[in-house]
Amino acid sequence: MNANLFARLAARFPADRAAVFLRTPGGPDLKFGALCEGAGRLAALLRELGVAPGARVAVQVEKSPEAVCLYLACLQAGAVYVPLNPAYTPAELHYFIEDAEPRVLVCDPRSASALGPAAASVGARLLTLGAQGEGDVPARAAELQAMGDVAMRAEDDTAAILYTSGTTGRAKGAMLSHGNLWSNARSLHRLWGLQAEDVLIHALPLYHTHGLFVALNLMLMTGGQVIVLPRFDAEEVTHLLPRATVLMGVPTFYTRLLASPRLTRAACANMRLFVSGSSPLLASTYAAFEERTGHRVLERYGMTETGMNASNPLEGERRAGSVGPALPGVALRVVDTQGRVVTPGKTGGLEVKGPNVFAGYWRNPEKTAEAFREDGWFRTGDLATLGADGYVTIVGRDKDLIISGGLNIYPREVEAALDALPEVIESAVIGAPHPDLGEGVIAVLAVSGDPGDVVGCLRKSLAPYKLPRHVVQVDALPRNAMGKVQKAELRTRFQTVFTGTQATGGRD
Repeated sequence: MNANLFARLAARFPADRAAVFLRTPGGPDLKFGALCEGAGRLAALLRELGVAPGARVAVQVEKSPEAVCLYLACLQAGAVYVPLNPAYTPAELHYFIEDAEPRVLVCDPRSASALGPAAASVGARLLTLGAQGEGDVPARAAELQAMGDVAMRAEDDTAAILYTSGTTGRAKGAMLSHGNLWSNARSLHRLWGLQAEDVLIHALPLYHTHGLFVALNLMLMTGGQVIVLPRFDAEEVTHLLPRATVLMGVPTFYTRLLASPRLTRAACANMRLFVSGSSPLLASTYAAFEERTGHRVLERYGMTETGMNASNPLEGERRAGSVGPALPGVALRVVDTQGRVVTPGKTGGLEVKGPNVFAGYWRNPEKTAEAFREDGWFRTGDLATLGADGYVTIVGRDKDLIISGGLNIYPREVEAALDALPEVIESAVIGAPHPDLGEGVIAVLAVSGDPGDVVGCLRKSLAPYKLPRHVVQVDALPRNAMGKVQKAELRTRFQTVFTGTQATGGRD
């Protein structure tokens, strides 16, 4: 049996290949037949370029129907798909390219000149998506016969590498297998009751677990329709709600929808499911959304390394402040610092085991060993409680990772950029509850003079979502007896900078 994710998804496509899969407001529809044809031609191009099964294809492009076809083409060809955030600067991308060593790097035309040296350094073929010319992927693929076969892959063969990290060290590439992605999609499909009649508003990015492996994979295996938006816009989404049945988003989506007077019960009458994840959802947002629309947002919990782990049910109690029970086939436990299971309701470290859990970090056996216990349980790094009824509540994280608008921000990276500024003696970067983004970035600085426009100075080295939203100057950073900066004290001191409301929910 071929465990290739593409083969499994394609087997579920509608028999009528004239059925529409992607709708782009203001653009042409993409039917399932054209989707398969486009993916097949791109897969043929990858094969022509020498991309063998297991070779990496790094992709940094904006969201588009062509980008969806390229993702499927990588799967079909047996390549390892490595999506990269389009907001990354060339300096940030250099590390990922050197680490992944892709055979092919596909980028937007405007980035080609800047990424040329990085691609050349690892011998990668640099191509573009969306510009006419010799290096344009769609133009070259259009000249080829669509690849008719699907590369043979085993359950544990790597399908994708998504980069993630804790709060220290370099980003790590989580190796997700065909089996990992299929098991997660199949479980969520059953749990959330998706049908071919469903229409999903897709306003999430395609380089992230939520938008790619939850939203897109689920709709591919469902055979429903996807309305593709380049980014989230509250007015556009409220306009589309009467034509849709499902919205998957981060908490920021829901806070911004609530700010629109067009969000009414009538506008949501055709909707059957609102899903939230990737970062904490404020309890006040949860309650306000239900009061305004009559819908209770379904919260779930996942991570890059595992996909989804837990979810509130479609039918049954959706508990505010909880991410629900474990998914079918997934085991969750809460342990103390010695690895001993704690009693129900007691806080401890959350660990997971199941077919959704990744194999390890790309070329990083040390970090892989640290992440797993000897008996195979994966340490999520989150602190949680697990009730006797199986409902999980995430209460915090044992690291300083900041999640803003559903995106991971690693304080050490921002601190390194801050510390490089001439007038900055030292810095500490923390997150604080934010009513729109879940968490906002705060930079606490000890300085020797006027640092000037701190945020402006960081724009060349950091992606916009990583930039501090609040900068504070102090005489000195608080430290304990061992000289370690006390970030917990800083978080307490500045927790009401954006809002004093407490947050609930999970992350991925």
